[in-house]
Amino acid sequence: MAKIRIDQADDLAVRDVVHAKLSTVEATSTIGDVRAYFAASASRRQAFVVDGGRYVGALTPDDLAGKAADRLAVEVADRGTTIGLDEPATTGRDLALRTDARRVAVIDDDGRLVGVVAVTGDLTSFCGTAA
Repeated sequence: MAKIRIDQADDLAVRDVVHAKLSTVEATSTIGDVRAYFAASASRRQAFVVDGGRYVGALTPDDLAGKAADRLAVEVADRGTTIGLDEPATTGRDLALRTDARRVAVIDDDGRLVGVVAVTGDLTSFCGTAA
């Protein structure tokens, strides 16, 4: 199946393009743990930090530079911009493209992380979607 192209987002909602299969790191994780998380997969561009499933922030590999390995990830994580499932997919696309990670966290009304709007490296499609 073909991925949904970012230029086909006009009539879609975030729920149509959300990548729901993602891994997270707990707020109790250390910077050392997050470094290991990034080292485990070259496709990981952002670590989403959760506390009991609730989104508390995100980190990129650059955010870890110069930070002590035993420092808590939650102390460094940036809440940044988030988006809801019912928002326009074009908004999710535009927000994702404003970041180096090409991602924006998708949260529900209770603040739980439910997925991510992610754009492929070639900037043509949404990650984890199929038409």
